[in-house]
Amino acid sequence: MQDAPNAFDLPMLGLKKAEWLAKLAEVAGAHGFYQELGSRHASSYIDGQDTLLVTFETIQGIQALSDTGQPIGFDLVRALGWSHLCVLSDGDTWFRNGKVFDYFDNLTDDGFFDEFDRVIFYGAGPCGYAAAAFSVAAPGATVVAIQPQATLDPTDAGWDDRFVHMRRTSFTDRYGYAPDMIEGAEAAFILFDPRETLDAMHASLFRRPNVTALRMPFMGAALQSDLLEMQLLYRVLAKAGARKLTPHSFARITRARRDHPAYLRNLLAHLDAQGRTRLVRALCENVVERLPAPKFKRRLDALNAASR
Repeated sequence: MQDAPNAFDLPMLGLKKAEWLAKLAEVAGAHGFYQELGSRHASSYIDGQDTLLVTFETIQGIQALSDTGQPIGFDLVRALGWSHLCVLSDGDTWFRNGKVFDYFDNLTDDGFFDEFDRVIFYGAGPCGYAAAAFSVAAPGATVVAIQPQATLDPTDAGWDDRFVHMRRTSFTDRYGYAPDMIEGAEAAFILFDPRETLDAMHASLFRRPNVTALRMPFMGAALQSDLLEMQLLYRVLAKAGARKLTPHSFARITRARRDHPAYLRNLLAHLDAQGRTRLVRALCENVVERLPAPKFKRRLDALNAASR
């Protein structure tokens, strides 16, 4: 891993897809391996220490969310020296592809995951589904999934009308129903906003003794983006890697949302809709005292004017 930081300095932001994949293959080839898995999937592996982070990511998501144009796991490889397996998709596929299934079958048969003391599977949304579903390949792993779908099979999740184009895709064969696939995990953490109805309905299907629901009310539908913006995602994953992620430690980490504009705006809108004027005033006073927040200042001024 001594040369890895230099390799990770390769510019990858804003590249066309073919160029970006070539750069990723160059980094992974120098410090691990790179493998194409058909036309829409690939994997890269960076060899490091005996904790392995397995991330499921889309090429488009990486380009949109990363300041460097690099997979999420690269920052933890830099900071903690972890090993990193990134499984990529071109667009949202939920990784429902026979070549991806065969790839994880082969990793299991080769004892790849047995080489590590700790294995963490991570993803968000469709990638969160994949993190849960493919964790069955590494019994004893930890799963951190943000807003995962449990399945898109219409028999079990016909109420989810966001992804109707996926209803002909099989979610009942290998690595299919994600809540069943996490039964062998040491622990699984499902992050979601309980006020996002469809996300909460999927989260409710992950009822297992090894599952901890980590609720983030009033954060909305883009939790991964918000956690990255607040610089909290890596802290959550680091806690998971150290077996120290608990509802209490998560609550301490996410106290930072008190300074996050999107959370504060959502909370204000909720209190306004409920007509809870006293709490609206208290919230506005608190925010104005701590932060430059013109919207909250205007709302507080209006409340003060109305009370005169």
